[in-house]
Amino acid sequence: MLRVVLGKRLAELRERAGIGYEAAARALDVTHATIRRMEKAEVGLKIPYVEKLLRTYGVTDPEEVESFLALAREANKPGWWHRYRDVLPEWFSAFVSLEGEASLIRAYEPHYVPGLLQTEDYARAVLRAGLPHAPAETIERGVSLRMARQRLLTRDPAPPLLWVVMDETVLRRPIGGPAVMRAQIDRLVAACAMPNVRLQVMPFAAGPHPAMYGPFHIFRFEIRELPDVVCSENLVGAVYLDERDDVSAFLEALDRMCAQAAPAHSTEAVLGRIRKEI
Repeated sequence: MLRVVLGKRLAELRERAGIGYEAAARALDVTHATIRRMEKAEVGLKIPYVEKLLRTYGVTDPEEVESFLALAREANKPGWWHRYRDVLPEWFSAFVSLEGEASLIRAYEPHYVPGLLQTEDYARAVLRAGLPHAPAETIERGVSLRMARQRLLTRDPAPPLLWVVMDETVLRRPIGGPAVMRAQIDRLVAACAMPNVRLQVMPFAAGPHPAMYGPFHIFRFEIRELPDVVCSENLVGAVYLDERDDVSAFLEALDRMCAQAAPAHSTEAVLGRIRKEI
């Protein structure tokens, strides 16, 4: 995500200087496609390239140049999740990066408890269902990654606000057995008390709603260069959307669902009733 920010800033500097792709490429003796890929965060930022571009775009203040280069060096470092690359698909690396930078994470979950709120036993059962042929060590690595992601909600400073609408189906589907489900509901009850977590349950009785087609997440950031991003998952990957019209459609659907679902202040009572039935 830091590469995305720096790429956008490079594009702004180039445009402000009135320099086109071809001229910028000539300054580095590369193709114009390389400049485009740098601005779109599709490649790492080579420090000599970045420094030469800054000079070409008229950035001459030494402190400003060094500040930009320091961010570029930071952007080239692998994220903490890199050590889980053996069990982390490329499409999900982007998800974890978005998750880590977001100030607000909103989601609709029709099937499972969100990964950020799962217990170890629940996560293990979910991963086993999705990867029936995977060896035990792969499942355990996946559980470890999921637990590491959860530290996001208690980080200091500035943990993100997590606002989730879950279908009642999530709480009714027996995953891992009764004991696992009871422990998972207890985890959700505890989450309701967290100041940066808001949970709502969409009851069966509410009928149809605008997002019955599948799960999705919406990420919002404090960094001005980053637009809202929607992640819509499927069986083999995910689609990421950041065009305003696309994101607006998901936001509207989720807003309608929040109005239709049980209010957040009643979620603990809903969880308690369902737990007694398990």
